[in-house]
Amino acid sequence: MKNIVSTEESSPQRWGFKMDDFLKKGSCVTVRSLLTDIKSNINPADSRSLIPLGHGDPSSFPCFQTTPVAVEAIESALRSSKFNGYSPSAGIPLARKAIADYLSKDLKDKLSSDDVYLTIGCIQAIEVILSVLSSRPNANILLPKPGFPYYEVRASHAHLEVRHFDLMPEKNWEVDLDAVEALADENTVAIVIINPGNPCGNVFTYQHLNRIAETARKLGILIIADEVYNHLVFGNNPFISMGNFGSIAPVITVGSISKRWLVPGWRLGWLVTNDPQGILKKHGGAIPQILERTNEDFFLKTVDILRECANICYDSLKNVPCITCPTKPEGSMFVMVKLDVSMLEDIIDDMDFCMKLAKEESVMILPGVALGLKNWLRVTFSIEPACLVDGLGRLNEFCIRHAKKK
Repeated sequence: MKNIVSTEESSPQRWGFKMDDFLKKGSCVTVRSLLTDIKSNINPADSRSLIPLGHGDPSSFPCFQTTPVAVEAIESALRSSKFNGYSPSAGIPLARKAIADYLSKDLKDKLSSDDVYLTIGCIQAIEVILSVLSSRPNANILLPKPGFPYYEVRASHAHLEVRHFDLMPEKNWEVDLDAVEALADENTVAIVIINPGNPCGNVFTYQHLNRIAETARKLGILIIADEVYNHLVFGNNPFISMGNFGSIAPVITVGSISKRWLVPGWRLGWLVTNDPQGILKKHGGAIPQILERTNEDFFLKTVDILRECANICYDSLKNVPCITCPTKPEGSMFVMVKLDVSMLEDIIDDMDFCMKLAKEESVMILPGVALGLKNWLRVTFSIEPACLVDGLGRLNEFCIRHAKKK
């Protein structure tokens, strides 16, 4: 197999495709569309407030409000009338430089503004990179299972073949690198790594990230590092950017201000090349204030609340007999738990569980089938602590009510 990491000349044909059976069966769904279906099952006669334990938008809760610095920066930019026209395709130069400087704090090989491309949220960054990769005939991409389903949706749209590798719950959701090597072939162009993890709440160690990079180099593929939840960590493992391993294998990092600044509706993201060896080159207004002036206390407060909520979530779920939580979440805003439907009397699977939970308890949880793991659940804990306690209490009551009679 031709290795793009060690070979200067790489044919354009190295990078194109067919849909696999998973995509052909129409299994590609978005989180939002599935949650909309579940929400439609809510009983309008239930006077209790809806508790959303399935979404990834904490901004609707008072304890997760963005910093005034960000609001004032946006207001100042708007009032200046300097940014009402079209911007350069790659983004405003000052904004690109600010993002390069911000991300470089976590990197041994510093970025320049030329490495940064602004996008309409991280979603567009994903669209751009997958569209580029799909231009190579017969190309395939390796995606984690469970993972963020939009990668599959976009890959299907671009006719880019998807192959799934497992994340191992018994090993803190590490990548099954043996499976990765078995899946890859001469048409494999990239592997997606999400860290901190969505939906698993894991944070990869430096050693594991290094092994991922070494595997990518061996296979001659690039790494797409999804770091939307960068620095939202509260466990033993610190956040390490995948870009630190760009000298081993080229890394494309996608991210945004959505999660760390708690503003998903602002839709500002980036696509960054971490490529100190120049392998990829061989082939192929308010932002400065927001990034530079936000006080560290704002981030610490957010992480402290997430840590508290993660503890509440983990401790509460341990007491639900039909649910198993393999690992305590250490990052992002989610945790994956296994559902034992054999312990429930009238529940068919995870989708049935979530639909009935919404109808009976006005609690929304995302079924694991949306993320590639049937009979698992993704629970969001980025909500008000008191609201979280209420929601998990309702979840427990639901499970007790539906438990098989001894």
